[in-house]
Amino acid sequence: MQDILINWAPQETRVAVVENGAVQELHVERTLERGLVGNIYSGRVARVLPGMQSAFIDIGLERAAFLHVADVLVNGAPRHEHGSASGAPHTPIERLVFEGQTLTVQVVKDPIGTKGARLSSQISIAGRLLVFLPQDDHIGISQKIGSHELREQLRSRMLQLAGKPEGGAGAVGGGFILRTNAEDATDAELADDIAYLRKTWGSVRERSFKSPPATLLHQDLSLVQRVLRDLAHDSTQAIRIDSGEQFEALKSFGENFAPSSVGKLQHYRGERPIFDLFNIDDEIAKALARRVDLKSGGYLIIDQTEALTTVDVNTGGYVGARSFDETIFKTNLEATQAIARQLRLRNLGGIVIVDFIDMSREDHQTTVLTEFKKQLQRDRTKTTISGFTGLGLVEMTRKRTRESLAHMLCTPCPTCGGKGQVKTARSVCYDILREILREARQFNPKEFRVIASATVIEMLLDEESQHLAGLSDFIGKPISLQAEATGSPEQYDIVLM
Repeated sequence: MQDILINWAPQETRVAVVENGAVQELHVERTLERGLVGNIYSGRVARVLPGMQSAFIDIGLERAAFLHVADVLVNGAPRHEHGSASGAPHTPIERLVFEGQTLTVQVVKDPIGTKGARLSSQISIAGRLLVFLPQDDHIGISQKIGSHELREQLRSRMLQLAGKPEGGAGAVGGGFILRTNAEDATDAELADDIAYLRKTWGSVRERSFKSPPATLLHQDLSLVQRVLRDLAHDSTQAIRIDSGEQFEALKSFGENFAPSSVGKLQHYRGERPIFDLFNIDDEIAKALARRVDLKSGGYLIIDQTEALTTVDVNTGGYVGARSFDETIFKTNLEATQAIARQLRLRNLGGIVIVDFIDMSREDHQTTVLTEFKKQLQRDRTKTTISGFTGLGLVEMTRKRTRESLAHMLCTPCPTCGGKGQVKTARSVCYDILREILREARQFNPKEFRVIASATVIEMLLDEESQHLAGLSDFIGKPISLQAEATGSPEQYDIVLM
């Protein structure tokens, strides 16, 4: 069973999804840093780049957003419908958009690091049961909905409810995709969602005609509201929120938008902070650490870089199995569940490389890979996984649409500049000696004064005192030392007296 805890404050909303007493997902939304995915803008084409088959679009953000040719709507139909059966290239972007053109675009990926937001001109608006495709004309069914017969039944019902002829051709009012939770929906519920989504799109279109470029036309739901739309499902036991005001607002929203979840809403009035119920703040702290300990004694090392995320599996102190092969196998098997959970907790996206402990037996590799795929099936974010490479690594991807937990909550260390390491005191000493020699060749002061951290000054006075005295004799100038508290052990100043 699943519990959802919502910790609300005016500046920040935090949501934890708990299953069987363990935190499985964490979601954080800050009022001043609210994500942009799903937002619809009136954008202006700032620059077309034929070499990259893309364009930069001004939507009013600090950085121009990015629109690739594959995400451009062509003649009112999605790009994929204009491919050539013979494999001929698509229409180049310079023939589809031009500088200064106004486009209605939607954010599909938040700005991450130095990259601007990723856009699409193929608009989609998510409802409780359906996703509305106003520029499309087909009825799609979620891949997670079971049998072929059920899928066809749902398709026929939707064709009638959406006002489309059998076969789906000649769309009336746009296309729809049934979400997984629409499997057991009644006709009345589907009709309500259709009406809501069409009304929302009508408002967007009306604003687009009246608004100048770089205007926000539609904002996606807040995190609190998305709990009812995206996170709650049949196995959700309770949705607890610690704000009375937000409880009432969410209840009102749910009655109109997600009536099946309203009965699960609870206003938490306990004296303890709501996140203390399952030690969630401790879990957040662990989700920011490099090392993740496994129950058996093994551990993971997780490193996130600009290009990809690496996960290294180690046996650590685990010696419980009968043989070394079994020890490795058991550790890797346990690691599959931990890795899948950490990907969700940390919201790690993009390319992920997992370095399982080398297994000599092929059946062990197959079992570990099968279990890993099974654990990843619980992830609501799309994942793709390949088999073991020749080097024994597992390559996978996880769709990235927003910042990871670490990027949202942390900033690069000002001491090391995000490198994760600083120079040794001896290295800094030698940098100082080289700098003094360089300065002595250009200037002729009475004295050189070195201002550095206490650790560096102590080494110059002790272990490196002979080298310092030798340099002073060589340049014929005295060198004085002064210790000061500095922001970084690598920081120093050489003052010409």
